[in-house]
Amino acid sequence: MNFTKILDILSNESILNVKGSRRDSFQQFKSVGKNVALASIPFALASVSPKTRAATNSMAMGAMMGSNEDVLKFALTLEYLEREFYQMGLDSGVIPAEDEEVFTTISKHENAHVTFLLGALGLQDGDLKPVFDFSGAPGGLNLDPFNDYAVFMALAQGFEDTGVRAYKGQAGALANSNDLLTYALQIHSVEARHASEVRRMRGEKGWITKSENTLPSAFQAIYGGATPESNTVQGGVELSGMFNSQGGDKALTEAFDEPLTMDEVNTIASIFIAS
Repeated sequence: MNFTKILDILSNESILNVKGSRRDSFQQFKSVGKNVALASIPFALASVSPKTRAATNSMAMGAMMGSNEDVLKFALTLEYLEREFYQMGLDSGVIPAEDEEVFTTISKHENAHVTFLLGALGLQDGDLKPVFDFSGAPGGLNLDPFNDYAVFMALAQGFEDTGVRAYKGQAGALANSNDLLTYALQIHSVEARHASEVRRMRGEKGWITKSENTLPSAFQAIYGGATPESNTVQGGVELSGMFNSQGGDKALTEAFDEPLTMDEVNTIASIFIAS
């Protein structure tokens, strides 16, 4: 069964548009079934009062430690990494002719992202750029992505999946700037499209099922973290076993992407940063 069935259930218009107290909202959820009532708790926040929403948002922002500048520099490092990786891949000749168009397009996107972030920070190209080592030697690996296309593709998937989770983890820190938040989310959605395309090119689903993937064990941190992609708890409610007729826990984990913290992403990236 497809995970979109879960989303169809949770996006019932009468639920999302209902006004009233949180208690009233949960009564509305019960009208479409016990399981959906529990699973839809995150959507209840959309129907509580503006004052409650403001308090909730304030608490969430308070938990985000990075300043706007910190987050932009963090994003710049990731975009530098991806830009250099794809450019080196294209220059190396490791990419088959039939896939060159895809990676040329992705490379152009990453270059545009770097250019935007540099402008937002008032920096020049090359400022704050680490020295990358895509063999993974800084992390104890011995990879050869520019002579082995399978390795190149595995790294591409790892970098893109990491990028998607990284932007998600820091978006809240930009909530005090509508412009920066908008731009970050615009980049985030494109990174998600990259990730989906690369995953499908590797014969996987476009979305992540639990923590299942075909990357080497050294890359499992990409799908782990404090809130791993196998997470079945949403809005404080354990949803495991509640959608057996809609694809079970596999479909459940596909329906929710999880964030990575800045520290978790930096740990992953450090595998490929020489200095």
